Amino acid sequence: MAELNSRGLVVSAESSKFDFISRCFYPQTGVNEDPVTGSAHCMLAAYWGKKLNKNKLNAYQASPRGGYLQCEISNERIILGGLSKRYLEGTINLN
Repeated sequence: MAELNSRGLVVSAESSKFDFISRCFYPQTGVNEDPVTGSAHCMLAAYWGKKLNKNKLNAYQASPRGGYLQCEISNERIILGGLSKRYLEGTINLN
């Protein structure tokens, strides 16, 4: 994958437990595999929503950390929901 001439690779498939599952790889940006990718799921929700004829979808990104997403197609927008994990805490001072 690191030799692909693209920013990354997103793969997905229909699932018996979820509406669809996915994995997202971005080795060219220094991220071998993104644990949960909101931007990719906006695209995937639109694709799977049309394919499955659904406006609300349950998705799972099958990275080593894994993540569940609720996706809703509403008025030409994709609304994503799910749980998050804190990985950074700090303060930014703007002068």
